[in-house]
Amino acid sequence: MTDVSPLIKRSLVDQALEQLRARINSGTWEVGQRLPTEPELATQLNISRNTVREAMRVLAFAGLIDIRQGDGSYLRGRIDPMDTLRALSSCSLEQGRELRHILEVEAVGLAALRRTDEDLRRLHEALDVSGEHYHGELDTYICCDLLFHQRLIDAAHNPALSELYRYSASVFTHHLRNTMDVQPRRQRVFDLHVELLDAVEQQDPQRAMTLCRTLINEP
Repeated sequence: MTDVSPLIKRSLVDQALEQLRARINSGTWEVGQRLPTEPELATQLNISRNTVREAMRVLAFAGLIDIRQGDGSYLRGRIDPMDTLRALSSCSLEQGRELRHILEVEAVGLAALRRTDEDLRRLHEALDVSGEHYHGELDTYICCDLLFHQRLIDAAHNPALSELYRYSASVFTHHLRNTMDVQPRRQRVFDLHVELLDAVEQQDPQRAMTLCRTLINEP
């Protein structure tokens, strides 16, 4: 290979990462394809095998490759989840609200149609715990509330929606910290959660979606 970048004053691992990412982004390897071995990559990139190994570990941690012991490394995707998290963390409150509308409202409608008895059991359990902490320490309540909403999304039985919600949790945490940091907390906000769960339990998607919009819009 002749496309090796010239050496500059950065760590060797950073240089290896830059070149590996460039190949991933350019489509050198297909998603699911087995990558060249570490010795082959070391030769292609003109760097040591140890440096390649460290760079591959970073890519595996970022979720871009899957290292299978005794089998090799495989490309999992082209988008670095850390870049997604950085973009999400920079969202404004209004952008976070928009994201919740786009992601949660439709998902809640699906949850009302698809929820199972086990989903309902888990939702009631999460809401009971959330209720116990509603007027308590804010971060503890936020964790409980996010679990309830995650289980709502999971009840839609769409793995992509569930994963998107997990990635977006940092945005929702920021939104909740800014809207819920009042004492005493308004009971109406928690009551909307109760009504929302009832709509899902009664398999009423339109009511569930309306309540979800109202909840998201609460100041």
